[in-house]
Amino acid sequence: TDFDSKKKRKVAEIYQALNSDPIDVAALRRMAISEGGLLTDEIRCKVWPKLLSVNTDDLPPLPAGKELREDNKDYQQVLLDVRRSLRRFPPGMPDDQREGLQEELIDIILHVLKRNPQLHYYQGYHDIVVTFLLVVGDRLATALVEKLSTHHLRDFMDPTMDNTKHILNYLMPIIDQVNPEVHDFMQSAEVGTIFALSWLITWFGHVLSDFRHVVRLYDFFLACHPLMPIYFAAVIVLYREQEVLDCECDMASVHHLLSQIPQDLPYETLISRAGDLFVQFPPSELAREAAQQQAERTAASTFKDFELVSVQQRPDTVLRQRFRERLRGEERLRGEERTKSILTKPRTNRFVKLAVMGLTVALGAAALAVVKSALEWAPKFELQIFP
Repeated sequence: TDFDSKKKRKVAEIYQALNSDPIDVAALRRMAISEGGLLTDEIRCKVWPKLLSVNTDDLPPLPAGKELREDNKDYQQVLLDVRRSLRRFPPGMPDDQREGLQEELIDIILHVLKRNPQLHYYQGYHDIVVTFLLVVGDRLATALVEKLSTHHLRDFMDPTMDNTKHILNYLMPIIDQVNPEVHDFMQSAEVGTIFALSWLITWFGHVLSDFRHVVRLYDFFLACHPLMPIYFAAVIVLYREQEVLDCECDMASVHHLLSQIPQDLPYETLISRAGDLFVQFPPSELAREAAQQQAERTAASTFKDFELVSVQQRPDTVLRQRFRERLRGEERLRGEERTKSILTKPRTNRFVKLAVMGLTVALGAAALAVVKSALEWAPKFELQIFP
């Protein structure tokens, strides 16, 4: 069938990118984003490490679990969360096999936390780790999760929720750009964004019951900018526009509706739309609305500072410099806004532009731009910024 031949062709392209010298990471990112993602777990074992710049030839041995557990402040909480994670394992898996994996899950989490004392465990972290464990096995999962935790998930692992809340603050501005009516309805209902918290901090692993959908999203998120999960969250809300607008306009009703995520979402379409939106309304454009002062401290905005810091600059110099740039930028923006207010068009025009792009599912310019931006944002991994 046509589908099978498309799949075969894609597999061949993935292996070609893996076998080229140097490995064609940009092509792998495109494959991870485009329809069907990376297709099989066997391929994911090879490609996920490349997307995270993890060297698989040099994996550290796993420490014995006993010494990890003895004096670890997070052990009890991790144990409770892992015990409750039964439904994250394939139905029908024999109990002893599942229990063995749960032990490995605890060890991976404690290992990463022990090696990175600046990271703080949060409930939901195990939902991300179990996804890696089930796809790539414990040794590789440990290396991938550690890299992910010091980069993409860094903000969720702060001692406070401030940066996580800041990322949630991007949700409404994205919705506003595409569908002001849904945005205004949600504002009137005062629903807030907490309904999307578990989506964001588990990369949807906690809320989607079908494991295939979870790993498909992980392909996408691993290939993209760290804020892509919040764009995906926005796209889910926008997809449910009619249900939202038909709902009672009060906090309890709207929160209840949105926190129950439909399991039959058209994932490929939504992934493609999230990519389109990211290109049209990049985080930098939305940052002002998403509480500017907070933006200084999140991983997404500090990605650009990696290079600066690597030149052995102290972070406070970087921040001072950013602050000066921001002041200059704000003065410039004020000037631009004066001009713009004279030329303003209603913002629904942007929605028309989106429809015209019509890149849904096709791997078009938008996905390529996401790839390019992911490459620009990806930190120079060999620089160890966090000592």
